[in-house]
Amino acid sequence: MWKQRSLKKMKSNIFLGLGSNVGNRLKYLRKAVRLIHESIDCKVIKTSSVYESKPYNNYAYDNYYNAVILISSTLPEDELLMFSQFVERFVGRRYSKEKWAPREIDVDILFYNQLIYNYDDLVIPHPELLKRDFVLVPLIEIAPDFTHPVIKKELKQIDLSKVEKNIIEKFDFSLL
Repeated sequence: MWKQRSLKKMKSNIFLGLGSNVGNRLKYLRKAVRLIHESIDCKVIKTSSVYESKPYNNYAYDNYYNAVILISSTLPEDELLMFSQFVERFVGRRYSKEKWAPREIDVDILFYNQLIYNYDDLVIPHPELLKRDFVLVPLIEIAPDFTHPVIKKELKQIDLSKVEKNIIEKFDFSLL
């Protein structure tokens, strides 16, 4: 007799980049991390240090606090994007039509397992991460042996000398 199996949602390891350059930047980062961790579908596994960095492309805005977190999640990539946008809104982000406008919180999907995905508003791995020290440095801090699925290199093998330097200072603030 044939047995029906229940389908269990597979857990994925996902790296998220967080940034804030408005108001109490650390409070916004912590609120986002807590909201992600307390959700039913996601758990925070590891957090990087917090890095203060100049705005990307030298825009004349306040400095950012940036961090990277590793989460475990049962959400597929498209639902994770919607969830990350919900987190941004719940934490207090006000959206602007200006691409690089200041923001209370920004949550970017950097990696989703070894997935390579390009559809509509979502590209994984994040297409700009190899240009940003404020993303690469915290990624290397928490996952030096993770292999980038496109360039096929472990993160610790990436040459940071070719990356724009935005990091000003590293802080050991706890995000959870």
